[in-house]
Amino acid sequence: MKVNQLSQLRETTSQTAGPYVHIGLAPKFAGFDIFENNFDNVVAGPEAKGQRIRIEGRVIDGSGTPLRDVLIECWQANAAGKYRHPADRQDKDVDPAFRGWGRACSDFESGVFTFETIKPGAVEGRNGSVMAPHVNLWIVARGINIGLNTRMYFSDERAANAADPILNMIEWEVRRQTLIGQRAESGAQEGAAVYRFDIHLQGPQETVFFDI
Repeated sequence: MKVNQLSQLRETTSQTAGPYVHIGLAPKFAGFDIFENNFDNVVAGPEAKGQRIRIEGRVIDGSGTPLRDVLIECWQANAAGKYRHPADRQDKDVDPAFRGWGRACSDFESGVFTFETIKPGAVEGRNGSVMAPHVNLWIVARGINIGLNTRMYFSDERAANAADPILNMIEWEVRRQTLIGQRAESGAQEGAAVYRFDIHLQGPQETVFFDI
């Protein structure tokens, strides 16, 4: 093919993630039991060390409507602040009962997603800095061309949050608050504290997303 012909080629049509993302990535949520090992929303097994928590929330569009076909992935450090990944060179113990990664879909009726896990420890960052306890989240759904990356910090880690290098890169306090999961005063389930974290895709409460 000649160079001048290449310049006449049209861009391939783009496609958003849904609605078939559930069938490909989380078929059991869609009612298809086709994988021997299904990825689920349990990030930490029952023997994992640390404080057990439950994260629950919704993904909300610009009109204030919860999306009901969202897929979210979560990955985090263990209670000691170490990721279960070979790239994590910290001199900390790996917890064999801690998977460190999970995948959840929003409920088709309520739009609520949940993760069962443990509260992560602080993680060493660049240049000797320390990142406050947090979980990383990746969101895909209909209408989203590229997966969105964000974080959830913890409302009861105020001192650590105040020193976190990533949060401090966000100039406005109101924007920082979009990354804080709120510990529920009630509603603990089976001894696990509940943190509520809604992700806003657009609007005045739009969640901070990261380009990574």
